[in-house]
Amino acid sequence: MAGRINDDDVKAVRDAVPIDAVVSDYLQLRNAGGGNLKGLCPFHDEKSPSFQVSPSKGLYHCFGCQAGGDTLDFIMKIDHLSFSEAVERLAAQAGITLRYEEGGYTAGTSGRGERIRLVEAHKAAARFYIDQLNGPEAEIARRFLAERGFDQAAAAYFSVGYSPAGWDHLTRFLRGKGFTDRELITSGLSQDSRSGKPIDRFRGRLMWPIRDISGEVVGFGARKLREDDNGPKYLNTPETAIYKKSQVLYGIDLAKKEIARTSRAVVVEGYTDVMACHLAGVTTAIATCGTAFGGEHVKILRRLLMDNATAEVIFTFDGDAAGQKAALRAFEDDQKFAAETSIAITPGGMDPCDLRLAQGDEAVSTLVESRTPLFEFALRHIVARHNLENPAGRAAALDEAAPVVAGIKNIAIQHESAVQLAGMLGIRDEQFVVKRVAQLARWARERGGRPGPGDRDRPPAAAPGRSYEALPAPAAPAGGPALNLRNPVHVTERELLKLALQRPELVSPAFDAYGVDEFTAPPYAAVRQAILDAGGVSPGGSDYLARVRDAAPNDTVRALVTELAVEAIRSRTVDEGYAGVQLVQVRLRAVDRRVHEITGTMARLGSQAPPEQLAAVQEELWVLQQYGQRLRNRGAEGL
Repeated sequence: MAGRINDDDVKAVRDAVPIDAVVSDYLQLRNAGGGNLKGLCPFHDEKSPSFQVSPSKGLYHCFGCQAGGDTLDFIMKIDHLSFSEAVERLAAQAGITLRYEEGGYTAGTSGRGERIRLVEAHKAAARFYIDQLNGPEAEIARRFLAERGFDQAAAAYFSVGYSPAGWDHLTRFLRGKGFTDRELITSGLSQDSRSGKPIDRFRGRLMWPIRDISGEVVGFGARKLREDDNGPKYLNTPETAIYKKSQVLYGIDLAKKEIARTSRAVVVEGYTDVMACHLAGVTTAIATCGTAFGGEHVKILRRLLMDNATAEVIFTFDGDAAGQKAALRAFEDDQKFAAETSIAITPGGMDPCDLRLAQGDEAVSTLVESRTPLFEFALRHIVARHNLENPAGRAAALDEAAPVVAGIKNIAIQHESAVQLAGMLGIRDEQFVVKRVAQLARWARERGGRPGPGDRDRPPAAAPGRSYEALPAPAAPAGGPALNLRNPVHVTERELLKLALQRPELVSPAFDAYGVDEFTAPPYAAVRQAILDAGGVSPGGSDYLARVRDAAPNDTVRALVTELAVEAIRSRTVDEGYAGVQLVQVRLRAVDRRVHEITGTMARLGSQAPPEQLAAVQEELWVLQQYGQRLRNRGAEGL
């Protein structure tokens, strides 16, 4: 086993890879002011961004779920890596050769973390498959691509490859690269044979590498090419430590920047559809990998779309029964987006790949632009199931369709859709339908949910077994003892600590003379102690924040250090004057507290106290009163 990674190398890795560059591989970041960036937290669901990144400090913190830390902490948490695996991944990106304290440098076998090894195996396999596409055996694969309008350049752009038809070509290749049989089985690239020896999982197939949002190859999609292949038409990597089909989107690595830039994502059904869309100029196209579009996919897109109200997610489906069913499944997740959702039905049952081949690139762009709001599609599907020739059928259709309209987020569109629904149902009294929808929407807002058919005419207070007045208040976020931020004392202590962590040059050297007991909130006292244990404020130290976080006694204090290092300072002008005010207020309040204590002591001692003890107390009181007066008169100069 390779030993512990050299501390200097860990620091070099932290310094070499900017945290905003790493985080932006997973979510869209926007300016938050004060040099910080913000986005939707990848670790919990939220509708407004509370996740902040400070590039200058190399830290992130979510003010919603309290997750926070440095670049390595982020990679460890989001990709479920160990510390050494996170260091090794970032080191590989930065081109840094790591040294290990015990056993020296290890070139990359047993000392590497499992996840890193699996990713490396997939990277090597992708390169192997790409090389095989140029061989004589892969003629059938090249012909398949050409028949669908994809030339050699397109195949190269999407890293399409070919898996040889033999039993163990890839397995033997990866063994030669130093991968063990256990690693090959665990990765899903190989599988056990009847003889007990591993063989290739993918044989004689066209191969698409599936990458996660950071661009790492984590799996493959394989298309059958020969009639004698008894396997399924498409075969994907099985679930592994790095591949979860419900959490990956094919093409997301290529589309993410354009999705974030345009606030639009186009969801298609297959690998060739993604290729066709991108080549036709629809570069926001992505696809699921052998599973229906679901909640985990929603989370990926929401982080890129930033829940912008003008954002849009467009689903493309065939017009057949299976396509309609898929569209309705997608509609079930509509409320998980702040974005509007639409559907584009391909003409004549053609998918985008067939459409591009038959009618050219412009037809694909036209398909996307001709989309219909997904709720309108769902309404038409609902209405079509009812007999509108009689009042009972119209009433039943209204009961089922009205909650769909009430769930539309945009109020203006909701009203227009209610009028449209009245027309679809043949109900002449449009206002009746409009009022019905508005009533359902109001009840849903009061209840905090989405309208459903079960609401009918029942007000929320009548719902059995539920008291809307007795709902529990939201729990306070985790992260330590409660802090009263309406208390001006706590506010000032917090500001001073933020300055000490973010702008130490403004409070140094005065801050180092402040005692831990000058901070009345226990969590803030713990942070003050961590700064003290780290050697005090350090205006010029590049690793200053890292030392303070390392000095924290536990994860709770460490998280608070990160939070204070990232949180915006309350003043627009952050200078020596502002820092001086915070220094004076914290010190003056500490002086006033001590004066109050001494006054109480003198009252308890009374005239019966020994003269020397009384004189000492009186002298301390006089000194403190003079010091307090100097602070009030001269401000920071009086410190």
